[in-house]
Amino acid sequence: MTKRILDIIGSILGLLIIAPFSPFIILAIKLESKGSAIIGLDRVSQGKIIKLYKFRTMIENAPAIEKASLLHLNERKDGPFFKISKNPCITKTGRFLRKFRIDEFPQLINVLKNELTLVGPRPHKPEEVIHYPESYQHLILAKTGVTGLSQVSGSSSLPFLKELELDSYYLKNQSLWLDLKTITKTLLILFFDPTAV
Repeated sequence: MTKRILDIIGSILGLLIIAPFSPFIILAIKLESKGSAIIGLDRVSQGKIIKLYKFRTMIENAPAIEKASLLHLNERKDGPFFKISKNPCITKTGRFLRKFRIDEFPQLINVLKNELTLVGPRPHKPEEVIHYPESYQHLILAKTGVTGLSQVSGSSSLPFLKELELDSYYLKNQSLWLDLKTITKTLLILFFDPTAV
């Protein structure tokens, strides 16, 4: 109950903070490229596929383009994840939004809908979670988070198994104190070292 109250208060505060800037963010996204300014991406949380909301940072049909012509450039060789440092599908506006994690603010709507939590394991695509080793299958049933231990410890630069290890550690040791520490660390990184997330 305490965690849910923290989720509701935190997500409302975050949405109130971003609300005055949202029209300008949406305008910048739509002026640069076609498509909806806010998109829903398939992610797994609590064993179900949900639509995770984000400000769009890529060109329209980016996933299809990545699979068709960019797969060989994938820098992640240790698991099912896909990452290209200078992905040509990311727009200029998108790079700015990603740098300061502004693109993730719409996920707070998922938190209000009780699909995500503020702090939890990192949400992944359905085609990624099927590659979890048996010892980490329990992560699939967990409610995933906007931020978490893996997100503040290197995020997508972490080795595949290390990320799962951190998320599993969180689930086994979660507490209000750990949540507050993780949220504080997330804010410090965003304000003082946005490239570290």
